[in-house]
Parts: sequence; structure tokens; C-alpha cells
Amino acid sequence: MAGSSFGNIFQITTWGESHGVALGVVIDGCPSGLPLSQEDIQIFLNRRKPGQTKISTPRKEADEVEILSGLFEGKTTGTPISMLVRNTSQHSSDYSEIASYYRPGHADYTFDAKYGFRDYRGGGRSSGRETIGRVAAGAVASKLLSQFGITLTAYTKSIGPVSINMSSFDKNAILETPTCMPDRQASLQAEQYLADCMKEYDSVGGVIECVIEGVPAGLGDPVFNKLDANLSKAMMSIGAVKAVEIGDGIEVASRRGSENNDSFHMEDGQITKTTNHAGGILGGISDGSPIILRTYIKPTPSIFSTQQTVNKNGENIEIAIKGRHDPIIVPRAVVVVESMAALTILDALLLNACAKMDNLLKIYKE
Repeated sequence: MAGSSFGNIFQITTWGESHGVALGVVIDGCPSGLPLSQEDIQIFLNRRKPGQTKISTPRKEADEVEILSGLFEGKTTGTPISMLVRNTSQHSSDYSEIASYYRPGHADYTFDAKYGFRDYRGGGRSSGRETIGRVAAGAVASKLLSQFGITLTAYTKSIGPVSINMSSFDKNAILETPTCMPDRQASLQAEQYLADCMKEYDSVGGVIECVIEGVPAGLGDPVFNKLDANLSKAMMSIGAVKAVEIGDGIEVASRRGSENNDSFHMEDGQITKTTNHAGGILGGISDGSPIILRTYIKPTPSIFSTQQTVNKNGENIEIAIKGRHDPIIVPRAVVVVESMAALTILDALLLNACAKMDNLLKIYKE
């Protein structure tokens, strides 16, 4: 299978299946000397692990990370960092009957069409558990970015018809509400909406927003490797994401240029903008403003309601999916979005080191 690696200089390769022995990631290109511990990784993994709230899958997994290589005396060595998380709560029998048919909204049919074979136990490589490797790598990338004053904050912006009120924004609530909403009142409303959906054996989607602050101007390339293009690819590589917006996104299509352009001005000797409709990226290159991106997440395709599908014999059948599934993907995907954004920004930062002679001279002659 091709396509399990991401990045150029800071490159990750994820491996493993949802019902295999373990999943993990290998990071290549991490600079030496970064202080790093197992706890740094575990904090991130704890944000995505299952079985923590009534609105996530009841599958119980500790998701404890094991760092196998790339560290010595608490610091990165510059060699590949290999990390592993063991699966401990597989119920593969829950999936035995789906070997004979294609679940609506899943990759069952397309996997068969491509490979002529698939691991039907929980989806194999197309399962959301694949994101364990991304999150573990994202923890390393985020710690590295923090050395440069770059921070990322991702949160649930909406669930179904319930949206947060930005005037009620409470950053602490992101980690304290089961929805990962930074608005406690909106979270309560979303929880009730989800409870109603679950009673009807249904699921729901939502929107995740990520704000990246401290990014210097000049990251990204102006043609095929635009920073917004790379961020969009990173987000769309997450299984449940169906759309991505940067800045004001689709709203700009209905505006005039005079409304949409961000004016420049000088402030404390620095060039800055009076507005940020562009979301921190102009011409594919960061402009020094906060980068704003949103991802649109589809409803969980595994629902307990009766659905129409086709089996491998080409017969029309009705099914009701069994097993342990999230009624909503959004809250556990928040840290996945944050991690993929961190990986993209870090790779752009490292690539930018060779963009100017001045940078190379500082490294090798000063």
C-alpha cells in the first residue's frame, strides 16, 4: 500500500490496523536535542482515545504509547523516532458478517475495488484508529513548534445545528466538555441534540476550527506547495473530513474585493493587517497573522438504523450495523486536526530554512 507517509523534511509514516496487534508511527527528520518524554505524547493521545464520554464509542483502550527509538537521556537524537500503541480491546467478531457486504459510507467497496481484498475487522487501515500515529507524531511537532512560539488551538465549532458563540469562548472548556466546545452552554445543547440522535439510532457531523498563532511571515511556496494547499491536503487526508476552509472560506465568493481585502498598516514597527479575511495566508505564503482553518466532518457512517446495501454476490440487502461506534466523530477528531496542522506547519518551517542565502549563512558561517 502506497501513501502512508506524510511530509518532506519532518516525515511521518503510520502503520497498523484497527484490530491488529498494534498501531504506530515512525518519524524521520526530527532535529536532535528536543526535550521529549512519553508523557508529552500521552497527553495528546489521551485527547483522542475512546471510551471517555457517553458520546464516544464504548471501546475501552488505554492507548498507552511506547517510544521504541530516537530518544536518549530525555532528548531526541536526530535518528528515527518509532512509537507504538498496542490494541487491547478488539472485538473482531462484531465485524465478521460485514465481510460479505459493503457498509454505506465506508471504504469497504472502494478497498475491494482497488485491492481485491480488505481487512474487514473495524475497517483496517481506513479505521479512525489509524490516526493514533498522526496524533503521536503531532505531539512531537507541537512541542518543536512551541520552541519557536508557535501554538495551535483546535476546538469543535459546531455539532449538527448547534454552533458556539465566540463571545462565550472559554479555552479551558475545550478539554473539559465532552464535545470539545469552548462554549459550555453550546456544549450542553449539543449533548442534548446528540442524545436525541442516539435515541433514533442515528449519528451527526460537525465543524472543527483550528487557530495557529505565532507563525512568521514567509512559510509556504507560491505554486504547488502553497501553505493553504498543504494544510488542505493534510486535513482532507483525515478519513471523515469532507471540506476545508481557510480564513473566511466560502463566504468570500459572495463579497466584493473592497470588502474582502485585508488592509496593511504599520504597528510598533511591524507590518500587520487590520482584518484577517485571508486567514493568515496570502498567495500560498503565511503573512504573520493567525492562520484560521476549518474542517467539515461527516456523520459517523456506522449507524444502528436499517440501511440498504449490496453484498459481494451482487444482491440487494438490508443491514443494521453492529459493534461499538462513535455517534459523532468530531470531539475525538479535534486533536487529529491539531496534529495534522502542526505537522504541516513544522515541515514548512524546516523547508523555509533554505529559502534564503541569509538563512544558510547564519547556520553555517556565523
